[in-house]
Amino acid sequence: MKNMTKIMMATTLAAATFAAGCQTTSVTSPVSQPVTSEELQAYNWQLVDAKRSNGEKITQLFIDPQKPLTLNFFETNGNNRVSYMNTCNNMGAGYSVVDGEVQISGGISTMMACPEPQASFDAAAVKTVNGKYSIHENANNVPILTIKNDSQVAYFKAVSK
Repeated sequence: MKNMTKIMMATTLAAATFAAGCQTTSVTSPVSQPVTSEELQAYNWQLVDAKRSNGEKITQLFIDPQKPLTLNFFETNGNNRVSYMNTCNNMGAGYSVVDGEVQISGGISTMMACPEPQASFDAAAVKTVNGKYSIHENANNVPILTIKNDSQVAYFKAVSK
């Protein structure tokens, strides 16, 4: 009887090991959500990372960790606008979303003579907002806005307005 118990335990263990080895684990990449004005306007978008196409960090965008580039999408008088927060000049533009594609147009800015490195920050901010927009959630379910163009990719996390 003792041998039979050992055989049954060994068989159960082997079957369990075999079954565990046959299970498949689904690994999914972040699923992009459609980009809409409502989604863009639901949050402020704070820059967390930006790299050139060669992988080099765009240091001009990180001159003051306490004041990262932040995008504020909003509607005023029936027009969609985006303002660039924490820049030296007051900057912004109009935007539209057509078939999930964000188009920035009619940029405006004050013309203060900003010293370096703030002048470079402003110039880099303008380059960063133009590109292909996508939104997904990170591992902590925080929405992440990605803006990618031919020369760089930037990631913005959603923060409450």
